[in-house]
Amino acid sequence: EVQLVESGGGLVQAGGSLRLSCTASGFTFTDDNIAWFRQAPGKEREGVSCIGTKDSQTFYVPSVKGRFSISSDNAKNTVYLQMNNLKPEDTAVYYCAAVKIYYDSTYDRCFNQRLYDFWGQGIQVTVSS
Repeated sequence: EVQLVESGGGLVQAGGSLRLSCTASGFTFTDDNIAWFRQAPGKEREGVSCIGTKDSQTFYVPSVKGRFSISSDNAKNTVYLQMNNLKPEDTAVYYCAAVKIYYDSTYDRCFNQRLYDFWGQGIQVTVSS
């Protein structure tokens, strides 16, 4: 059984930092897209960042580019999302998702939620002003 478990969320003041982790079990990082999505209250779930575990290609949505950094440790089956200079509008439940890929990673494919087979349970990130 595949499980994705997020950790590292919490409450932080604006301008602060958090590092989220997504650890997979029953799923070995080889040729995959691992993505972070988030859902704020009353809003639809949206993409945040994505990484290809084979070539480490990364993608970011414009609202987080330059502030967030995604990385993977394939030996630990873990993907990290370093979030710096957090803003109140970053407040959301953050989800990681994974899919084996048989195609080139592109921005649109990385953030197409329907392509993902496995999802974590989500973790709350709250940024106070």
